Amino acid sequence: MSLVKNIETVIPQRMPFVMISELIQSDASTSRSTFEVKADNIFLKENQLQEPALVENIAQTAAARAGYMAIQEQRPVTIGYIGAIQNLEVFDLPFLGDQLDTEIRVMNQVFDVTLIGATVSCEGKRIATCEMKIFITKQS
Repeated sequence: MSLVKNIETVIPQRMPFVMISELIQSDASTSRSTFEVKADNIFLKENQLQEPALVENIAQTAAARAGYMAIQEQRPVTIGYIGAIQNLEVFDLPFLGDQLDTEIRVMNQVFDVTLIGATVSCEGKRIATCEMKIFITKQS
């Protein structure tokens, strides 16, 4: 089940820099996305997705959560920025055709700053984890 199929309605990124396919679950504390690694991905090297794509996949899952919540609350979708990445561990890299399942958990939120914990899995195997601090911009 997909909450958002046209992911560009809830994130500011545009092709070729979109690193999530669908937002499949989202509530106050947890959100999950999927992403299929395709041949036209800018981070694909020798048929393997590189580390920056995993970081961007996590950030875009958080952005999709924020965008989805904004739409649900009838507010404009805002833009966020990565403020810090901590404890990044990459255990494996996915290949062309693989599907990533990414889960973010809100660990703390104060005003416009959200701290998330994230896990990226591929075929049930955890391939990356980190904590990320995200700053949301104010709309004028």
